[in-house]
Amino acid sequence: WGAAPFRDRTFDADAAVVASLAEAGAVLVAKLATVELAGGFGYNQPDAAWTGPGRNARDPERWAGGSSSGSGAAVAAGLVPFALGSETWGSITNPACLNGVVGVRPTYGLVSRRGAMALSWTMDKIGPLARSVAASRTVLAAIAGADPADQTTLLARPFRPDERRAGFRFALLRGAAAGVEPEVAANFQASLDLLATLGDVEEIDLPDLPYDEAAAIVIQAEAAAAFEELIEAGEPRRLTAPEDRYGLLEGLTVPAVDYLRALRVRRVAGRALDAALAPYDAIVAPTQPRVAPPLAEPFDAWAEGSETRSLGGAGNLCGLPAVTVPNGTGSLGLPTGLELMGRAGADGTVLAAAEAFERAHTEQPGNG
Repeated sequence: WGAAPFRDRTFDADAAVVASLAEAGAVLVAKLATVELAGGFGYNQPDAAWTGPGRNARDPERWAGGSSSGSGAAVAAGLVPFALGSETWGSITNPACLNGVVGVRPTYGLVSRRGAMALSWTMDKIGPLARSVAASRTVLAAIAGADPADQTTLLARPFRPDERRAGFRFALLRGAAAGVEPEVAANFQASLDLLATLGDVEEIDLPDLPYDEAAAIVIQAEAAAAFEELIEAGEPRRLTAPEDRYGLLEGLTVPAVDYLRALRVRRVAGRALDAALAPYDAIVAPTQPRVAPPLAEPFDAWAEGSETRSLGGAGNLCGLPAVTVPNGTGSLGLPTGLELMGRAGADGTVLAAAEAFERAHTEQPGNG
């Protein structure tokens, strides 16, 4: 789990996703690095893990993203054809984007979390990172499905692939490129031009609701409950990042009334987003507003100044599926990404739209 207190922990059973992959013929070859405790407590530096900083496959002096750092870097470096990551808020899409690979955050409940570390019971999701959308779809199909040991999976719609190649309806998040780096903005505009060849693109606003604030409260409260034994044993002092040490304790101070209000916001937000996205196959935005930051610098201001975080907050709070696809590089050869997000249960449609974009992008001169 990337955290010193659990450094010597061993397990006597495979996680559901590992068992599903083994049944499908996959071979487990490595366990990859992660930010400590899935990055759920406010870390502000790339080396927030006892294993050290996750190094980017494109430039080892820059961050691999997180919290699924090793998954993004290993796939991008060609060490493995695919890897799994977990996402509560950005932990699949972030490292996938920064390393230049495909990352899939499935609808909440589509994939069993049995045997995986719990950070936020009502927001945790497990999904694949791979070098193509097709490979990601294959892995997702293998790990998706109902599991009585994770009752959230019993309510999810079955995963159904979508074979469309064009004729999509895209929503563009209004202001999505506000405050992003110039190279991110340029690649995003080029992506919009490509999307226009695949279907209709219409600019929209998300319903005006406190997605980020509600998501933060849910994570803080549920994570403190998940690691209550760690806190009571005084073990937070052994964590690497200073923010994580007191972030765990802060979660214990979240009033029950605030947590319950956040859950009510989620219900309202889920209905509002479903209605807003109903006319579209996917809503798009830059996956990250910046390219990968240097390892030597804290990144407290790295992801600020862009509405793309609102897409992540809304999507993760309400359990919506998303795919990040590489859409170019900047002046330093560092990857940027396009995020496509859809309605709950529309994983197949979002993947189809992402693959159509991927195909169009790689067919352009210089992008293959």
